[in-house]
Amino acid sequence: MQSAVSYQYGRNELPNYKKEQGAWAKICAAGKVSEERSVPEHIEKPPYYFKQMPAGNTLGTPEIKNAEQLEHMRASGKLAAQILRECGKLALVGKTTDEIDTFAHDSIIANNAYPSPLRYAGFPKSICTSINNVACHGIPDDRQLADGDIINIDVTVYKNGYHGDCSQTFLVGNVDESGRFLVDATRDCLDKCIALCGPDVPFNEIGNYIQKFCQQHKLDTVAAFIGHGIGSYFHGPPEIYHYENDMPGRMQPGMTFTIEPILSLGDGDIGLLKDGWTAVTLDDSRSAQFEHTILITDTGAEVLTQ
Repeated sequence: MQSAVSYQYGRNELPNYKKEQGAWAKICAAGKVSEERSVPEHIEKPPYYFKQMPAGNTLGTPEIKNAEQLEHMRASGKLAAQILRECGKLALVGKTTDEIDTFAHDSIIANNAYPSPLRYAGFPKSICTSINNVACHGIPDDRQLADGDIINIDVTVYKNGYHGDCSQTFLVGNVDESGRFLVDATRDCLDKCIALCGPDVPFNEIGNYIQKFCQQHKLDTVAAFIGHGIGSYFHGPPEIYHYENDMPGRMQPGMTFTIEPILSLGDGDIGLLKDGWTAVTLDDSRSAQFEHTILITDTGAEVLTQ
């Protein structure tokens, strides 16, 4: 889950871009959002559960974690990946995103963990569910999934004081060729980004590769959202840009961060719906996202949310 963009459009104010053609359903407004789900008293909660706090600061020097911290990171990452796999099985025609959120919330609690998005900078639900032209941060609601949808499910858990963050885009029913291409290409892009990572590799290698990948595949990257450091904090340094850049900084063993490119079949420009969270493409084109939390090791990178 990334930080929110700094600009916002009401849906009726979005510029009139050329539209991606297809029979899939466009998301034009948020649905009905159910009441906040409760968290039992015995579950360890992050500080933002108890008081309204802004999103974490991603500027500064990345943390080098010790062995004990890394074991906690592996545990939270493993659980996040497990919950995400189970949520993906619910990406079915007729299922609502609120039902998927309910399942995720209950499953995370059952594993003595906390659903990190809940109350983070005011987010009202336990996971993010982003459908078709929603780039990210979709709020689970009463909309039923339709045949041909693609849906990104973003799961982050807080366990033993540490966050693990991952997401995947799933196919719902019979998705057209363009949609399947987009999802497969985005998955491949993330895998190749992870393969680049290792000690002393510049952080900007990731964004520079993504830009070239998009040019080769006739896609666009949604540049408004970044990967981020993660640990006892949900969002922290380093910032991982998903477009060509010359930002300084190099990877060092013990660093943990997310890589989470969002690729679009149209333009990468986005705006926010009036809920202040749901980021949609301005040209209504579909986008897909995949995300992992990774650890830089002495020899390369370890995926903590595999």
